[in-house]
Order: sequence, then C-alpha cells, then structure tokens
Amino acid sequence: MDRIYLDNAATTRLSRRALAAMLPYMEGEQGNPSSLHSYAREARKALERARGQVARCIGAQEGEIVFTSCGSEGNNCLLWGAIEANRARGSHVITSAVEHPSVLNTLYSLEKLGSIRLTVLPVDGYGRVSVVDVFAALRSDTVLLSVMLANNEVGTLQPVSSIGNLCRERGILFHVDAVQGAGHVPVDVQALHVDLLTVSAHKFHGPRGVGAVYIRKGAAVSPFITGGEQEKHRRAGTENVAGIQGMAEALLEQNEDMDEEQARLKALSEKLIDGTLTAVPDCQLTGHRTERLPGIVSFLFDGVSPDELLALLDMQGVAASAGSACTAGSNEPSHVLRAMGLLDGRRCAPLRLSMGRYTTAEEIDRVLDLLPRTVARLRG
Repeated sequence: MDRIYLDNAATTRLSRRALAAMLPYMEGEQGNPSSLHSYAREARKALERARGQVARCIGAQEGEIVFTSCGSEGNNCLLWGAIEANRARGSHVITSAVEHPSVLNTLYSLEKLGSIRLTVLPVDGYGRVSVVDVFAALRSDTVLLSVMLANNEVGTLQPVSSIGNLCRERGILFHVDAVQGAGHVPVDVQALHVDLLTVSAHKFHGPRGVGAVYIRKGAAVSPFITGGEQEKHRRAGTENVAGIQGMAEALLEQNEDMDEEQARLKALSEKLIDGTLTAVPDCQLTGHRTERLPGIVSFLFDGVSPDELLALLDMQGVAASAGSACTAGSNEPSHVLRAMGLLDGRRCAPLRLSMGRYTTAEEIDRVLDLLPRTVARLRG
C-alpha cells in the first residue's frame, strides 16, 4: 500500500534542487565562513550568495537577513530583541489569540516577568484578526505588534498589509511570523509594511534545522546570541552553510513556481473540501473558505475522537494531523479552534490535511474514498 503524506504544514519533503545545492557543502566544501583561508572564503561566498537569494525572494536587502536554526528561534529572538532594544519607548505589546506557541508563550513569559504589558486580540469564527480591533488596541506606549501571515492550523490569511500600514504610520515595530506562509503565498516585506519577519526552510521543501529572519534596516533589535561576530554580531555561532544553501534554493524554487503551484493546490483543496463536506455528515470546514493558504484544509468531525481518527487513517496509510506539530504532545484542546469559538462543549475531532508540491490528485481521490468510511466506522 502506497502511503499518502498530508502533513506538509508540519514539515515538507526536501526538494531535489535544495538537496543538490546542499551536497557540495556536506561532502567537500568544509570551510568555516569565519576563518581566513581559501576554504573559508568559498564558504563565505556561498553564505552571502544565499543571503542575497533569500532577500530577493521577500523583497528585502541582503544586509537585512540573519540566518537562524528554525522558526521558533527566529520568533523568540525577534520578540525578545525588539522589546529589549525599545524598552525606553514603552512596554505595550499586541498580538492575536491564534499565534504560534513560539510567539504566544514568549510574550506570556515576558508578561509574567513584568517586562511588557500584553494585549491579546480576539479573532472571528474564521480565525481572522480585525483591523478595527488592532486600531482600538494601539496606545501611546505600544512598541511592538506581532501577527502571523497565515495560521498553521486552519490556513487562514491575516490582513497583514493593513495592520502593517497602521503600525508604520505610528512608528510601531511590526513583526510577522511568516513561517507557514512563506514560499506558498507572495511575501514582500515592503508591500506588507513589515519591520521583522520569520521564515523556516522545512515549511517550503527546504532542510530542517535552518531558518532566517528579516530585520528592516534601522529597526532596533538587540543581538540574539552573544559570542562571536557572526551574522553582523546579531547571532553568534558557526553558520549552517549547507542548510542555508538548501533553504535559499528551496525558497527560490517555490517562488519561481508559485503561480502554477498555487493554482494546482487550490484545485486539490477545493476538491477535498467539496468532496468531504458532501460525503460526511456533521462535518465543518474550519478557517476562511477563500482567504486561506492554498494547501491547508481543516475540518471538525462531530462525535469522533481525534486520536482514534488519526490512528485509523495512519493504519490505512494516510499521514495527517489534528493541528500544529508543536502542540501535538499536549492534552489541551487547540488554542486556535478555541479562540475561533468552535470547541464550546463539543466532542469533535479536528483534522488538518496539508498538501505540498509532491501531493497528487490521485492521492486526494484515495483520501476522499477512505475518509468518509473511516469517520462512519468511528461513529458506528
């Protein structure tokens, strides 16, 4: 039985182009970019070439990109660094109730320490933040606002450009967690009015364990990791040259194919949504129907245990999830679905089916055959 991988929102398969870009730096090009000999100079050239490639893919300048190990590190470092560097200007921070744990838990920790005063904005039934609510929450001491580009559980896109415009007009730093959206929808930091932005390679068919952040030139952010002089004194530590090559190549590949791939994934998503809603009673689509990432589809099935549903699908060769991989070990219900008002006293199973560049129409057909029978079996 061929297995079907529909958990691309958790991590994606490494693309062939990304692997090819990495191999020379895994096999023979062993130089440390911070050394002075010829091996090091080659590694430094490769590092800066990749930095420029990532920058161009998001509309930034080379010097505004800092390499990290992952999205969670990027979010933590940008939030801590921005708050620390702007402490004299104020301590009020705004975010939304559906952010990734690496944003919410970081801000809750800072609030507990007394470093910030935090406002957490509600969302509507689709998981979207209201621009009106953002405007109403702004204060004279607001120094930072953090809102994700696209939700990692339900796929809903946020009105980032409008929020960014509000922040830019008032001189408030605007951070966007673009980990789930980068490489799947266009990202232009200028058009979005973004000051700080986070991406992670493994979400767009790059390698695991490497990411990047954008810091707008002139934005005050304290160094992340102190030690050596790497990454313009912002993040000490030897850079992962091979991983960075893979990330840059994967992001470029996704950007080159974006229009075609968006159309393909949107068609597969619509087929999956329509087929499931038609075949399965007491089933609800979660997230916005149109303002969503093209490859993420999520449902709620009444009267079904989420663990049993995922286990039974896995036994039939379908890899899926109930939501974020970063909260998979928790017994708590999804904070995203709770914030959307979808879990009030209901016994239901959330199911996220997320596609990527290697997902086929034949696989979606198989899922549409298996899923209704699986849910009916569990209900029976």
